[in-house]
Amino acid sequence: MTEHARRASRDVAAVLLSLAAVLVPALAGPVAAPVPKTPAAASATAPAPAPAPIKLDTVSVRRGDIEHTVAAAGKLQLHKWADTYAQIGGQVRDVMVAIGDTVKADQALLEIVPNQQPTKLESTRAQMARLQADLADQSAQRDFAQLQFQRQTQLKAQNATRQEAFESARMSAASASARVDAITAQIHELEATMKIDEDARAQTHVKAPIGGTVVSLAVRPGQMVAAAQPAAPLLRIADLSEMTVAARVAESDVTRLRTGMAASFSTPGYPGKRWSGKLRQVIPIPADGTGEQGKEAFYTVLFEVKNPDHELMSGMSAQVQFVVAQARDALLLPAKALGAQDEDGLYEVNVIEAGPQVSARKVKVGLHDAQQAQVVSGLAAGDKVLIGPVPKGLAAPVAVPATAKAPPASTAAPAP
Repeated sequence: MTEHARRASRDVAAVLLSLAAVLVPALAGPVAAPVPKTPAAASATAPAPAPAPIKLDTVSVRRGDIEHTVAAAGKLQLHKWADTYAQIGGQVRDVMVAIGDTVKADQALLEIVPNQQPTKLESTRAQMARLQADLADQSAQRDFAQLQFQRQTQLKAQNATRQEAFESARMSAASASARVDAITAQIHELEATMKIDEDARAQTHVKAPIGGTVVSLAVRPGQMVAAAQPAAPLLRIADLSEMTVAARVAESDVTRLRTGMAASFSTPGYPGKRWSGKLRQVIPIPADGTGEQGKEAFYTVLFEVKNPDHELMSGMSAQVQFVVAQARDALLLPAKALGAQDEDGLYEVNVIEAGPQVSARKVKVGLHDAQQAQVVSGLAAGDKVLIGPVPKGLAAPVAVPATAKAPPASTAAPAP
C-alpha cells in the first residue's frame, strides 16, 4: 500500500470515531443531571442541635471559723526592769559586767572608791573605845556614890549624921548617875554614826536589784559618780523572759476592747510567726500628740507575751489584732452570695436544687465581714447558693421558709 493510501485510511477512521461520539449518547436517551440539595432539604435530614448548657455561678456552704478583730499598730517594751544608782559619791574602780550579760539578784556589778577619808571609820571606832572606858569609870563612881548615899540614909534615920553630910552624899550619887547617862547617850550617837559609815563602805559595791540581762551601761572605770543621781542611772537590768506590747488603738475601736480579751501580733523580724496574750490594761488617757485640735485620739492598750528564747526585743514593731467576737466550726457563706436584707434582718439567697431548680431561702446571719458570713439558720453544709440573678431557662425560684434545713450552726460569741 502506498503512502497516500495509508493517510486516506487514517482520515476515514478519525471521521468515524467523531460520529460515534455524537450518535451514541443520543441513541441512549436523556440522562438526569444531579440536582443540588436545598438548605431546607438539608435541615430536614440533619439532627436538631442540643440546647446550650446554662452556666451557674455558685458557692457552697461550708464549716469553718470566723472572727471579728480590731487591728492596731504597736511596739514591744520591757515588762520588768530596774535601774541602778550609786549610793555614795566617789570614783568607779571596776565595772564587772557588760551589756548583754545575765546577772542574778544581789550580784556585784561595779565597785566605787568613796570620797570620804578611809580613816574616818577607824577614828570613830577609837572614839567609841574611849567613851566606853569613860563609861566604865563613871559607872564605878556612880556605884560608890550610891553606896555612900545609902549609908548616910541609914545614919540619918538613927540621927547619927549631920544633915550636910546626908545632902552631900545624895548630890554625889545623882551627879554620878547623870554623868553615866551622858556618856551612854554619846555612845549611842557614835554607834549611829558608825553604822552609817559601815553602810556607806558596804555600798562601795553596787549590786543588782533584780535578776535579768544588762540592757544598758552608762559607767566606766575611773568615772566619778555622785550619790543617788536620778537623772543618770548607772545600769539597767531587765527580765527579757516576758515582754509588753503597747498598741495604739483608735477611739472608734477602743470601746470594743475588754480586759482579758485575746490578742495576738506579728512582727516583721519573724515573718509568718505570731505571739499571743491577754489584754491587761487600756490606758484611759489619749496617747501623746493625739486627740488635740480635731485630731483623732488613740489610746495605749497593753498586754504581755512570753519570750523564753529572748527572740523579741524592745522597740520591735508589732501588727496587733484583738479578737472582739468569734464563732468556731460555724456554717460559713461567702458574703457576695447574700441578697437583699428584709425588715426582719434576714437575707434572701437562691439555692440550687436537683433538676436543676432554684429555691429562694431566707437566711439568718450572725458574724459577718466583707468576705464571709456566719449562717445561723436557713442553710445546711454543702448547699450550693447562686451568685447573682437567676439565669434564663431556669424555673422561677420557689420560696422556702427560713426554718427549712436549719443547720445546728454555732452562734457568735464574744472572744474570751
